Amino acid sequence: MKIAILSQDASIFSTKRLQEAGERRGHEIRVINYLRCYLNIASREATILYNGKNLESFDAVIPRIAPSRTLYGTAVVRQFEMMGVFTANDSRSISRSRDKLCCLQILAREGIGLPVTGFAHAIEDSDGLIETVGGAPLVIKFLEGSRGIGVVLAETHPAARSAIEAFRLLDANILVQEFIEEAAGEDLRCLVVDGKVVAAMKRRGVDGDFRSNLHRGGRAEKVTLSPEEGDIAVRAANAMGLRVAGVDLLRSKRGPVAIEVNSSPGLEGIEATTGVDVAGNIIDFVAGNAGSGAPGDRSWD
Repeated sequence: MKIAILSQDASIFSTKRLQEAGERRGHEIRVINYLRCYLNIASREATILYNGKNLESFDAVIPRIAPSRTLYGTAVVRQFEMMGVFTANDSRSISRSRDKLCCLQILAREGIGLPVTGFAHAIEDSDGLIETVGGAPLVIKFLEGSRGIGVVLAETHPAARSAIEAFRLLDANILVQEFIEEAAGEDLRCLVVDGKVVAAMKRRGVDGDFRSNLHRGGRAEKVTLSPEEGDIAVRAANAMGLRVAGVDLLRSKRGPVAIEVNSSPGLEGIEATTGVDVAGNIIDFVAGNAGSGAPGDRSWD
């Protein structure tokens, strides 16, 4: 089977692991830098050019689109969909998951537990926005942030007001969320593949930092999810239309709440922590569904 991995750099750990897992299973794997693709958009003859040659005869595509390149990356994924190629995650689902506000709105519609969240454009009533989520302490997030960047904990009402007003003066789109204090700086990363949680870990931030991202020096350990946590992780991925997803949960007094759904979850931390061959699970899923006649969610057209 011929599988393309859409990634800016073949040396990235997750890309390498997917390539190794695919080749070990006898598949032909090619890493394609999607930013170097050119799209020929023509009626019934959609093609993709790469290094001056048409990309064709692929059975499946695994998108590994960077958050900062979502617009162009999803355009390339969409072009593969137009060509009838199976995609591990389709373009529309990737776009929805990258829009944090849209993601939370979809999860809320599906009845999935969330931190109380506020969103506003004007700064004239920052006090009202703060009270919407129950007051300080609270968390302020850039809509475009990732890996814990653009996430601020405001411990007092004046600090929250100052941060909100500063961000809005920069014309930055932000979310304001209640601070789940009982989570104690820990979250759960659940790796969902084809409607099943294949691996899960608990992450803890460095001392003094409420963010638990491993990229910021956090620690991780293997964890056994409760049935409710596993169910919410799968429901969150399904709600976004993602067949491969990293779902982040917090343990709150009222039960698990979802805080993020990632369409290109990193594999290094979770594989090292759990010992699970997550890359192999992804390859097996893709290989088992390529050619199924279901290239992805075409409702964008």
